[in-house]
Amino acid sequence: MFAAALLFAATVWAQQPLDTDFTQTRHMKISGKTTNKAGHLTFDGKDQLTMTYSEPEGEYFIVEGNKVKMNLNGKKAELDADKVKLVRMQRATLLNCIAGNWEQAAIDNNAETTVEEADGFRHVVIKAKGKVPRGGYNSVDLMYRMSDGVLVKMILEEAIGVINTYQM
Repeated sequence: MFAAALLFAATVWAQQPLDTDFTQTRHMKISGKTTNKAGHLTFDGKDQLTMTYSEPEGEYFIVEGNKVKMNLNGKKAELDADKVKLVRMQRATLLNCIAGNWEQAAIDNNAETTVEEADGFRHVVIKAKGKVPRGGYNSVDLMYRMSDGVLVKMILEEAIGVINTYQM
């Protein structure tokens, strides 16, 4: 019964668009280097995501259906998620986590989830069970506001030792 309630809540949340400012902290475990970025995020609740950076100005990350366009750290790319498995995995995880569909993100990343609710927030942790699929994540830590299901914090730990923390 509890699982059905969580699935219903995630489905309802998945239909909500998001339009908010964000900050991003990127930490590289190997070098110890940390960079900070900021920008604006819009999400249609399905498969349209735009992250435009104001710091550094001109950077972007855009998902338009299966197309992923980016200009990050001086590198531009336009990729088809149907043709590039790494991009397909990262695109799906990002969209599912923002939409509140963490169950699918866990399945995609060969992971298990723990869910706790406290102080008006739902805290979801997704941890890989074993070998992480290419393009997958060792762990994903999500914080949703209970009142409306909106994602307020997301931490993505890549298998290569890069940790990206997004605050909305």
